[in-house]
Amino acid sequence: MGVIRAMLVVMLLGITVGVFANDADMLQDVCVADLNCATLVNGFVCKNETTITENDFFSDLLAHPAKITNNILKSVVTNANVEKIPGLNTLGVSMARIDYAPGGLNPPHIHPRATEIVFVLYGQLNVGFINTKNVLLSKTLNAGDVFVFPRGLAHFQKNPSYNKPAAVIAGFNSQLPGTQQYVAALFTSAPPVPNDVLAQAFNINEHLVQDIRVGLTPKA
Repeated sequence: MGVIRAMLVVMLLGITVGVFANDADMLQDVCVADLNCATLVNGFVCKNETTITENDFFSDLLAHPAKITNNILKSVVTNANVEKIPGLNTLGVSMARIDYAPGGLNPPHIHPRATEIVFVLYGQLNVGFINTKNVLLSKTLNAGDVFVFPRGLAHFQKNPSYNKPAAVIAGFNSQLPGTQQYVAALFTSAPPVPNDVLAQAFNINEHLVQDIRVGLTPKA
């Protein structure tokens, strides 16, 4: 009986951890985010219920391809999170659309607060994530395929085609997953990470570090 009880405790702990691993559950029907409120809480303060409308739960942001203006990455992410759809506050979900020009890249990055699942709308993508043992798990995806990127692990998507665009719809188990691109975080932070730190970390000289910074600076 002791072993059975221990197993039940472990199972219950697992269920509990799973329930609270991401955004907390809501405590009422809805809590539409008041994006203009200056009060800081873990999430957003609720709007007065009398001011809520159906538009708080609606967006057409993902209906059409985004205009790609980044000549380096050749991709653009359109978020449909709580900052765009206030009704998502406390619901623990959000979405995004990612459009890739030929050769477009969504560079290595993490989502600190969410697991991501992508559905390929059209085109082809080479995708992958790296686990904590530095093992790369990668796959080539085609239209209709689905792939999952676990929470907090570095991942990327690349359109290998030279003449065809690609696009995905992404889902997240967080109202505001957050995104941190490694290259941008290291080389374009403010204040900057010291050159000697980056030079030693990448085993390159400080002049090359500075060249990378310049290359990542948006052109006027």
